[in-house]
Amino acid sequence: MKLVSYIKDEHEQLGVLVNNMVYDMDILHPDLPNSMNMFLTYWEDSYPIAQAGELMLREGSRTSNKGVPVNSVQLIAPVPFPPSCRDGYAFRQHVAAARRNRKVEMIPAFDQFPIFYFTNHHSIQGPGNVRCMPDHFEELDFELEAAIVICKHGRNIKAEEADEYIGGLMIMNDLSARKLQREEMLLNLGPAKGKDFSTVLGPWLVTLDELSQYETAPKENHTGKNWNLPMKCWVNGVQVSDGNVADMDWTFAEIIERASYGVDLYPGDVIGSGTVGTGCFLELNGTGKLNDANYTEQWLQPNDVVEMEIEGLGRLSNTIVAEETDWSILGRKK
Repeated sequence: MKLVSYIKDEHEQLGVLVNNMVYDMDILHPDLPNSMNMFLTYWEDSYPIAQAGELMLREGSRTSNKGVPVNSVQLIAPVPFPPSCRDGYAFRQHVAAARRNRKVEMIPAFDQFPIFYFTNHHSIQGPGNVRCMPDHFEELDFELEAAIVICKHGRNIKAEEADEYIGGLMIMNDLSARKLQREEMLLNLGPAKGKDFSTVLGPWLVTLDELSQYETAPKENHTGKNWNLPMKCWVNGVQVSDGNVADMDWTFAEIIERASYGVDLYPGDVIGSGTVGTGCFLELNGTGKLNDANYTEQWLQPNDVVEMEIEGLGRLSNTIVAEETDWSILGRKK
């Protein structure tokens, strides 16, 4: 299934996407929750009912004139109000390239355990405008990622069982203000202000049953599902990134195992994959300068359009918008 959240009568509404039409959950069954949060909370009861109703719509055995074209609704993040949002560091290619560009050796610890950080779950948004402050435009970057959502409560989850806790996959753009990030991480704490202003999810959540045809083996000596899903990003219509979810070295199952150690995970918790190789300007600029001393760095600017596509997960589009202010925290440094 493809699950969407959108604005209806000034409220969040959960729907299912079938043949480019959005149907509210009560069309599938009158007892289904109408918000993603409630749907995930009661996943084990709601999901099979919704799946059966969606199948009948898709096959034509159930008809309804209450669907609306997806391009006529205001989509928001599929999981608009997650209880938490973590972001991983799963792609070795990206980590190795970023370190090479800084002329430092690949860190051996990457291959020993998966890591993640917490980002601002109140700054989750979906397709549309991303508002940025002046300091964000000091090396503003996109980050092309996939993300999962947790669909049932768990604690101390073993990687061998962790895929059962994944409700589905979606595209994630972990926007980053690199100057803010670089300055604060000199103090060995963060990332915080360089990341907390916007994390984009969308355009919809795709459940694992719909992705079974893309399943592939994880990397050697790793545990959990992986998916052969090409990933691309365009800025103002020019392709800048090309990767694949299958390039993840650490699986989502392994990240869940570490995240849940001594900690409760709850329905709605979002976990990102980390940046795919070639998936951000920080890496691309570093590689360009390494190969050509005259390379001109590129960063996101006001009115830029960032489009991300992952096969099977849709296409996510955002426009970068400058806030009408000259307020700067970089200018307040002592």
